[in-house]
Amino acid sequence: MTQHLPILSIISLFIGAFIVALIKEKNEMLRNTIVLIATFLSFVFTIMMYRPIILEGNILTYWMGNWEPIKDWAIGIGLEVDQLSLFFGLFISLSIVLSALYSFRYIERETGKDKYYVLFLMMSASVMGFIFTGDLFNMYVMIEIMTFASVALTAFRNDRPEAVEAGFKYIAIGSIGSSLILLATVIIYAQFHTLNLAQLAGELYNNYTAITIFALALMIVGYAVKVFAVPTHFVAPDAYMVAPSSISMLFSGIVNKAAVYGILRIIYVVYQSMNLSSMQFLLVFWGTVTMFIGVTMALAQHDFKRLLAFHSISQIGYVLTGIGLTTALGITGGLYHALNHTLFKGLLFLCAGAVFYATGTTDLDKLGGLAKRMPQTTLIFLIGAFSISGIPPFNGFVSKWIIYQASYEAGYAPVTIIALIVSVMTLASFIKVAQSAFFGQLPKEFKNVEEVPLSMRIPMWIMAILCIVGGIVPSTVTKYLITPAANAVMNSAKYVEVMMGKEFASKFYSNLGSAPVIDYKLAGYWQPIAWLILFGILLLAFTLVAVLGGFNPKKFSYADEEDAKYDVFFSGESAEFSHVGGSDLFWGLKYQFRHYFDFMHKIHSGLVNDYALSVVLTAAVILLYVFTFVR
Repeated sequence: MTQHLPILSIISLFIGAFIVALIKEKNEMLRNTIVLIATFLSFVFTIMMYRPIILEGNILTYWMGNWEPIKDWAIGIGLEVDQLSLFFGLFISLSIVLSALYSFRYIERETGKDKYYVLFLMMSASVMGFIFTGDLFNMYVMIEIMTFASVALTAFRNDRPEAVEAGFKYIAIGSIGSSLILLATVIIYAQFHTLNLAQLAGELYNNYTAITIFALALMIVGYAVKVFAVPTHFVAPDAYMVAPSSISMLFSGIVNKAAVYGILRIIYVVYQSMNLSSMQFLLVFWGTVTMFIGVTMALAQHDFKRLLAFHSISQIGYVLTGIGLTTALGITGGLYHALNHTLFKGLLFLCAGAVFYATGTTDLDKLGGLAKRMPQTTLIFLIGAFSISGIPPFNGFVSKWIIYQASYEAGYAPVTIIALIVSVMTLASFIKVAQSAFFGQLPKEFKNVEEVPLSMRIPMWIMAILCIVGGIVPSTVTKYLITPAANAVMNSAKYVEVMMGKEFASKFYSNLGSAPVIDYKLAGYWQPIAWLILFGILLLAFTLVAVLGGFNPKKFSYADEEDAKYDVFFSGESAEFSHVGGSDLFWGLKYQFRHYFDFMHKIHSGLVNDYALSVVLTAAVILLYVFTFVR
């Protein structure tokens, strides 16, 4: 039974999608029951793999059609689930169940619910298939199913022009990323005549050629498009904003985590290239740029979900930075933050969905005072906001603190400072959301707003509780979940040995089965001196923001465009100096960085041609970098 668990966790979702497609739209109770059973079964099958894989350190393999390797050559498609795969599978399958439960009431007012659930299950199944497969081409097939299901779900509310436009942008840019991955896959197959990840890892061990380096660069950019790393991120804000919040939660929680997993599996296991300082610098630099640009763009947003979308981009920057450090502590922090990001960002998207369900809008300029009518949603939002901002004792603090330490110990002190400043700006933007949506004056049109149904609140509370647990008992979470996954990242030899056999692996590795021991210590977790240094840096960051630039609003084109909104006056001052509306609570900061925001406004043009060009230019830069520095 254990051997079949990987395929069961995948196929239960695909079968569920097939059955739901046969059910008539009016039979809502039966459809919801099938969806809940399919998602719950997948979660249970995944949980059942915890003991043999995480606790006992085994790796499960499953060969489709029983086509096992013959004479050290993999012919069939194999599934291989190690600690890293299962780590992602556990929180991904949980997110799928919670999203399904939330959806039952959230989309009850929508049309086309039958199509929604078919696409929902197809997307979920493809993500599970992606992380459990041991075949390079199967990874491409699954990511294509995931992409097309995501596109359709982005445009689900097709009565809204912005949803159709976002869907078009998603398929255009997503197809470029998929094409890069496919081209790299074809090149690798032409070179080695195999697609099995374990066999490829052996063949590529200390065996780089110009063509394999070319394929590596294409693969990196292709997965960067899927993970929405800057500057391939332009589609994400539109897609996250217009998709149903239950889907936005999955975009942030499982779709881009699949891409993170793809990056980890390719560069750490297949290519084993992270021992090269050039690859380490590439990921750390890329992650740092992504986290900074994401958070600064979030500060400029006036829509709740669009703001969350840019924060999702920013938080993925932390993950890329952590795994790029290649140290045990850095990988631990990156994986911990990947888990935490799924929890707190999924929670925040569900909060935004609750606000939309109750009020019909996520426009921060129109909201306010909802804490009076939706106290539970407000409390849940605050838990999510504190978590993503890295405030103790919530889970975001733990993973960010590990990344701070790891980056500093690895010699990337500037990255540490930038990561701290990004956390400050994250907190600032959520102060803006809290002020705008939940506190202040309650608009008259929302005086009869009520709390969302219980079936929507249960998934929110589960994720909120997990955010608290992850911050209170980090040692337990790390010992029984993160450390085994981090060991799997750093031990590709065992992955190859189990899939292809010891005789094959011994040709390439001399230390079979020996994983590095990760000594997890949150040094300075509660030490006053460490806290004093931390807050000193934060205070310096605030001071720099306050003193930067002169004060001449006539030169600020961003403010001029929205001048009509600045209609609150104090003591005869100009409106733009005294506006206190929540969504512009930090307008002064936007003014200080007016040239930067003007530039960002121009490159976020909304034109799909510009966004496609950005991906192509990124590919060109990465190709040049890889060919120049990766040896």
